[in-house]
Amino acid sequence: MAITSVRPRSRADAPPAASAAGGKIYTPYSNWFYLPSAVIYGVLFLVPTFASLYFSLTRWSLFESKFIGLENFQLFFSEPQLIKGFTNTLIFAVITSGSKVVLGLLLAVLLTSRVIGRGYLRSVVFFPVLVSTIGVGLTFTVLMNPERGLINGALSVIGIDGPGWLTDPKYALLSVALVDVWKGVGLATLIYIAGIVSIPREYMEAARVDGAGAWETFRRIVLPLSRPATVTVIILSLIGGLRSFDLIWAMTRGGPGFTSDVIASVIYKQYQAGFYGLSTAGNVVLFVVVTAVVLPLSWFLNRKEVDL
Repeated sequence: MAITSVRPRSRADAPPAASAAGGKIYTPYSNWFYLPSAVIYGVLFLVPTFASLYFSLTRWSLFESKFIGLENFQLFFSEPQLIKGFTNTLIFAVITSGSKVVLGLLLAVLLTSRVIGRGYLRSVVFFPVLVSTIGVGLTFTVLMNPERGLINGALSVIGIDGPGWLTDPKYALLSVALVDVWKGVGLATLIYIAGIVSIPREYMEAARVDGAGAWETFRRIVLPLSRPATVTVIILSLIGGLRSFDLIWAMTRGGPGFTSDVIASVIYKQYQAGFYGLSTAGNVVLFVVVTAVVLPLSWFLNRKEVDL
């Protein structure tokens, strides 16, 4: 019986497609699977983006448009309430994002411990996230009524004269920010819970063996290893804070006066007045502001590594 030797197939014997791809065979048919996503992305994002850039340079209505260059941007930046809107937007974003990071982390630590009713408490904390933003705004508008509101009524029982939460210029923006934190802290807590649960148990056990207390374990293990969750919460909260509109409009409509106006509400007021090109230019400004804040911050936060 003759034995035929079999020579191992070398890379040179492989088909050209396999050789060029390092041994992996690709067919041209796989590229077609990108087409539906590319079409959806182009229709829902690229086309509206370039259309907004064009219409921001025009004076337009539903049936006609006239190219006027940068006039809309010059007029938009000459609006006196724009400076107030910029300031309020930054204040609102910083307060809400910072509060969500701190409260979300503390609640996540509590809800990953051996607390009684942990599952029920997680549901309670996350429930406001599921409620309509407009519904939350209208509800708290009633609760914060300075004369008939439940909050001031409860404060009067213990002898405290409650302020005009939404009617006093000193408290209006802060009151809306606190409601936004109440509604959004559940999502931040959920992200932190996922980050804490993913920490290997060996680290916790090693810290316990070394005699580390709860504070040392939190400071040296939980806090640094929760950094990806912290970055996610900061970025999402900042984007939401910079783009916030619906809650502010439902509760104060930018008032009293312009004291709680943000960029988005200024844009909407221009649109209501019929200045469509001007409001479109405001949308472009808002897009640039969000991009200019979030992208560098995201790069800065993600470039650092965790050292244990």
